Amino acid sequence: MMIFVFSIGMLRTYMPKKEVLLVLLVAFLIGSLGGAFFLEPIYKEMPSVIKVVERNMPNTDETLYLDLSSSIDLNELYQNLSNTEGFKSYDEESITIPLWKFSDQEKSYFEKIVGNIDSHYGNYTVNSSGSITIELKDNYSATKALKSFSDWYKLVYGSSLSYAKVHSKLVIDSYNFDEFQNNLLQRGIVASKLEGPIQNDLNATSNSGMSNTYFVLITGIIGVIVGLMGIYVDSVVVYYRRFKKFMETKRKR
Repeated sequence: MMIFVFSIGMLRTYMPKKEVLLVLLVAFLIGSLGGAFFLEPIYKEMPSVIKVVERNMPNTDETLYLDLSSSIDLNELYQNLSNTEGFKSYDEESITIPLWKFSDQEKSYFEKIVGNIDSHYGNYTVNSSGSITIELKDNYSATKALKSFSDWYKLVYGSSLSYAKVHSKLVIDSYNFDEFQNNLLQRGIVASKLEGPIQNDLNATSNSGMSNTYFVLITGIIGVIVGLMGIYVDSVVVYYRRFKKFMETKRKR
């Protein structure tokens, strides 16, 4: 299409001067159409291409942060993930236990008592909205941590916990990302956050990407530039020949 635009520009000597503007308009339209229908789909696929290239690079890891329901068999999940090719590590980092909206007195009570329930509890946060988030020490099992809290809760309040959330981190080989993702989706699990070279490149590509309208305008301007090159190519050739002849004459002298 650009060759066609260039060829139209070269016909300037055979058309009135007023028609030059029409040539440039046609060049802009052709450039825009070419960008919209041919280049833009390729441009949109660039993140996917980068993703494929990154996945096939050696020693690249992807980290998936998972928010899991306590109703899931966590031991079975770990066994399944650890037996999948590309597995690097899996850590249960913290648990979140939703209760009820706390009063100031209740919030103060939980802030004092939670750290004494289990010595494997790390830092914890009691939110007025009614949830308690507890970090786990030394790769402590979330199942054991929840059992400790549930036993204490039943002893104090006389009822069992109905629901809790486990926050875990899964590190895998980037090459096997799709396999792990499909495995998790079959269990109804979607990663809440991704970290790694693939995700970083996708984010960088998305942030630096142009809007569709801007991209089409750029390709239209490229069409105009190519049209101008066609229009003035004869002049350039003439000046080049004169310059070349001048240099040859100067050398002979």
